[in-house]
Amino acid sequence: MKITLILLQLIFFIVVAPFLSGLITKIKNSLRMRKGQSVFQPYYNLIKLFSKGEVVSETASWIFKVTPFIVISSTLTAALLVPVFILSCPLYRMGDFIAIMFILALGRFFLALAALDTGSSFGGMGSSREMFISSLAEPALCLVVFSIFLQFGSTNIFVFNGMHAVSVSSLVAAIALFLVAIADTSRVPVDNQETHLELTMVHEAMVLEYSGRSLALIEMASYLKQMIWFFLIAQIIFPIAALNLVNLKGLFFWGLWYLVRIFIIVIAMALVEVSVAKMRLFRVADFLGFAFVLGIIATICAILGV
Repeated sequence: MKITLILLQLIFFIVVAPFLSGLITKIKNSLRMRKGQSVFQPYYNLIKLFSKGEVVSETASWIFKVTPFIVISSTLTAALLVPVFILSCPLYRMGDFIAIMFILALGRFFLALAALDTGSSFGGMGSSREMFISSLAEPALCLVVFSIFLQFGSTNIFVFNGMHAVSVSSLVAAIALFLVAIADTSRVPVDNQETHLELTMVHEAMVLEYSGRSLALIEMASYLKQMIWFFLIAQIIFPIAALNLVNLKGLFFWGLWYLVRIFIIVIAMALVEVSVAKMRLFRVADFLGFAFVLGIIATICAILGV
């Protein structure tokens, strides 16, 4: 039963994650009065990439070759620590917010190394920018985790799963986490996934040397990471009770509310991307500095009990 739940959660993330990215793009195009691509376009892109061969630079070492597998495996591991179907498995004790931070940072670290490994100027530029953004985002993320610990008494996601204590602290922490998620998933105004201009690329510059199946794995990992952030934000701002497999009516409303709260965050992400322009790189410090200030406010509110 436990292995079944683990496989079910992995399949759920793999199947749904590209759809969320396509849904954000579809909402953005609708707001811009454009027809745009289908919500299933990310699936088509993955199928196309998996069917193509790879071109590897002669200067690339083993780091470049193993990085896509490290990135996708670390992201899938982080996905298992989010309480969706896994509520009573051995992973219950491992579902820690801090663990998710470090696991996702592992994939980011190897991706930056792989971008430097080929000796490409664009790869080095993307790596330096990614590390610059990460160094600003992680302090804000640490403050969010600290405020959650003060409010719920634990950083284990399974512990505060179902605690219906929506407070000012949790709302401010969720907003700060939303800003961090924008930076970590390469969204506007920090980055732009829809452009390949050399002067503005961050994530795209790091994966510029990848092709075929390796690029498909990296793209899939980015979809999964985005979905993980959405679930973490939803778990803070829209608490949900644990899954009850006995009551079918409760199971139906549980699943419906689970999807609705993710859809709300998807709409918010699309609205932000449409209404805000891409920032210059040095303005990102102000953007993530605001997230840091929100983390301090969330911590103070948690200390005061509000």
